[in-house]
Amino acid sequence: MGIKVQRWSENPILVPNKENPWEAEATFNGCPVVGGGKIHFLYRAISSPQKHDGLTMELSTIGYASSKDGVHFEGRRQFIRPEYAWEHYGCEDPRVTRIGSKYFIFYTALSNYPFSAEGIKIGLAVTRDFESIEEKHLVTPFNAKAMALFPSKIGDKYLAILTVDTDRPPAKIALASFDSLDQIWSTEYWTKWYSNLDQHVLPIPRTAKDHLEVGAPPVKTTYGWLLLYSHISNYFSPPAIFGIRALLLNLEKPHHILAQTEQPLLIPEESYERYGKVPNIVFPSGALLKRQRLNIYYGAADTTCALVSTNLKDVTMNMKSSWVPNNKMENEDRSVLPPAASSMKSPWVQHKKMERYPGNPVMMPKREHPWESKAVFNPAALYDAGKVHLVYRAMSEDNTSVMGYAVSSDGFTIDERLSEPIYVPREDFEAKGMANGNSGCEDPRLTLLEDTVYMLYTAYRSEGEPRVALTSITRRDFLMRHWNWAKPRITSPPGLADKDAALFPERIKGQFAILHRLGVNIWLDLRDSLNFGNGNWLGGVEIITPEDGSKDAYKVGIAGPPIKTAAGWLLLYHEVTNHKSEHYRLTAALLDRDDPSRVTAIADSPILEPKMTYEREGIVPDVVFPCGNVVIGNRLFVYYGGGDRVIGIATMELNDLLNQLTK
Repeated sequence: MGIKVQRWSENPILVPNKENPWEAEATFNGCPVVGGGKIHFLYRAISSPQKHDGLTMELSTIGYASSKDGVHFEGRRQFIRPEYAWEHYGCEDPRVTRIGSKYFIFYTALSNYPFSAEGIKIGLAVTRDFESIEEKHLVTPFNAKAMALFPSKIGDKYLAILTVDTDRPPAKIALASFDSLDQIWSTEYWTKWYSNLDQHVLPIPRTAKDHLEVGAPPVKTTYGWLLLYSHISNYFSPPAIFGIRALLLNLEKPHHILAQTEQPLLIPEESYERYGKVPNIVFPSGALLKRQRLNIYYGAADTTCALVSTNLKDVTMNMKSSWVPNNKMENEDRSVLPPAASSMKSPWVQHKKMERYPGNPVMMPKREHPWESKAVFNPAALYDAGKVHLVYRAMSEDNTSVMGYAVSSDGFTIDERLSEPIYVPREDFEAKGMANGNSGCEDPRLTLLEDTVYMLYTAYRSEGEPRVALTSITRRDFLMRHWNWAKPRITSPPGLADKDAALFPERIKGQFAILHRLGVNIWLDLRDSLNFGNGNWLGGVEIITPEDGSKDAYKVGIAGPPIKTAAGWLLLYHEVTNHKSEHYRLTAALLDRDDPSRVTAIADSPILEPKMTYEREGIVPDVVFPCGNVVIGNRLFVYYGGGDRVIGIATMELNDLLNQLTK
């Protein structure tokens, strides 16, 4: 069961007002707070171009409005504007919390232009009535944004959450505690705090390419503190995906993460989220909890305010426990987990390893065949007509990759291996771009779907980024060895590295499902057709990141196409670590049968990793790299490249792996 969210039917709920120059361009990232029988709403406003300190610029200030229902607003007016040097060039993105009779409004204060990290800090305004500001303070002496107070003391301390080094990445979400409220703006306090920053950072899973930022002020629930935050995947390796995610923090020890959402609650999909001053953005900025209904306020495309609603129980039931080796907590903490998260199967599971075939390597380069004289590796596999058909990558001495063919009747013994390649580079996107440079057709994956054999492979022309190409052949021609391959088409967006792609062996709710590796993560794209080009490229949503498996991985990519089982789609995938050198190994995951974007289990350790000489040595050492897997009887066969030079086989009982993933 996924998390059901519902956008408000009248979205966006707050839009720019061209009649008010101070909010003519954008009104977004709104934060609500309840007080005095109504909802007070603070939001970032961007002016039309105006003269400011001799410059013509769009100036950010903070607006105010009130509402009875949290949807319809009145009394809009400018509330916080630059007054001091530390906020001279703008006030952005308010978060407001009520403490006693006062409202504490934290915001991003800009002190220099052009904007730079040393001039982007946190400011604070305090009010009792939203009519006047009692005091203002510069809070952090260092680069930071997105700060909010917890709405009540924890023990005898006031607690705040903030994002540090937002403009000196990597950004970190951290906690700060105060003995008194006036300590919040103490330079002495923050200097000492920042010198021990690592002690205050929340260990939120992310990749080196991602960006995190605090969203709404923490919401107190019976299960724990709910923190909505912005998780921007591939922020440093576009296309970036802005998503809203959630953490559950221990009520008494909020530095302990109890549970977390596996996938974004929301990503840009609607036109007002996809188009605006900065397109394709949803950014959480506030939340209100009424009974079990969670209303999330967010900025859409940095232009308008919007609202999405969900059931708190749905959120907590679909969180995964954060009981992982690097985030252990005391036994008594488990009692504060919501029932669903407490009883939920952990995605970390123990399992057996694969067994290598004693006859490995089963295929090696042949000097008498120039096209495969340097290496044969990374084979795709298709089990059909009682035989295992292997289409493997072969490399010549000038580093041109083509595809060869071999067949086995028992899954182990190579009965026949053709003397000529069955697939060679035909298009400019896979032609050799420089002498002796890597080029051609690499790392195929085969899928039989509706009487057609589809092959996705990496196309490369010695320079630029590798991209995924798609071709196909009828099942009859494939079995008859009539190599009438369809004209290949590029599926990947230009300028982005995209590899390791495969098609599911059946449609998902009528759509083609394709897995691929964009950046360092595994993505899933559901498509109505397999037509590509003219701006129609592979994309989708990320489903597995390096941090989802073993914690020392920095890149992941699929092995062969997923295998349908009663427990879900079994996906084998490789992890890449980079200690002294890159190290490729194999692990496993389960995807939901009906919604394969939902990962239901991930192995806690590799099922195959480089150990043998033919894996530890080669053109690229320390590599096991499968592109094909089949099931014969109840046995899983994996066909892999060893050291980017030879081909090996490893097997295990399918039920052994599934039992470990599902118990």
